[in-house]
This record gives sequence, structure tokens and C-alpha cells, in this order.
Amino acid sequence: MARKVFFSFKYDDVVRAMNVRNSNVISADVKSGFIDKADFESVARQGDAAIKRWIDDQMSGTSVTVVLVGANTDKSRWVKYEIESSIARGNGLLTIDISKIGDFLGNTTNYCGLTVDGYPHYRWNSDSGRENMGAWIEKAAKAAGKS
Repeated sequence: MARKVFFSFKYDDVVRAMNVRNSNVISADVKSGFIDKADFESVARQGDAAIKRWIDDQMSGTSVTVVLVGANTDKSRWVKYEIESSIARGNGLLTIDISKIGDFLGNTTNYCGLTVDGYPHYRWNSDSGRENMGAWIEKAAKAAGKS
């Protein structure tokens, strides 16, 4: 079943996040939560309320939130807001460690340890994310009562 999925991540990990997003594992699904850095900076100049509005608009109609976790994700106040908003909306939720996906230069990072109590956590590389993410998303949706 096609799901509208919101991807939450710290912008430091945009290359890793794009690798996951563009892996075509969920090619039939609508992917939300990606914004160009210049666009984000434009929104950010308008203040916190504008950022929250943008996030809320991006989450509208989503059934699952996938939090892509890198080295500093736990330091992002916006990722925290996205997690809280996802739970409040009743979205399915899961976290995926993307720290071992290489950036443009092939560099990897250390995992920060961010997980969300009561929600599943996976590792992109060692848990075969490319093969399994669609099933992870579907499982999270069903756990949240999204048929």
C-alpha cells in the first residue's frame, strides 16, 4: 500500500538522507520532509513559528514518520519537534541509523544513539534497509492503526 511518508533528519545528514530517500525502496510512496537548504534558511529567517508551520504542512496527510539518525540528530530541536508532532498526530514512527552511509567523499560518522521509546529502531546497513524499509514503514503504519 502506498504511504505518504515524512522523513525527519538533521540537515548535516542530507547526503545520507537523500541516499535513503532515493534508494527507490518506497518509490510508489510520497516522500515528504525534504527541503533545499536555501529554502529552509528563507523559512528560518521568518522565525520559529514559520518553521513549525512548514513542518506541520509537510506532515499533513502523512501516515508514517521515518527519523533518519546520524551523529548529531539528537541535538536538533526540529527533529525533536517532528518526533513530538508525529506522535501527537498518531503517525507510525520508526528510527533508522544512517551513520554508516557514506557522504559524497565516502566518510561515515558515529551513531548518536537517538531512539524513541516504544518505537522500532533499525540500522540501514546491517539490517538491510534497502531491502526492508518498505516493510518497516508498513509495520509502523499498522502499529499506529493506519490501514
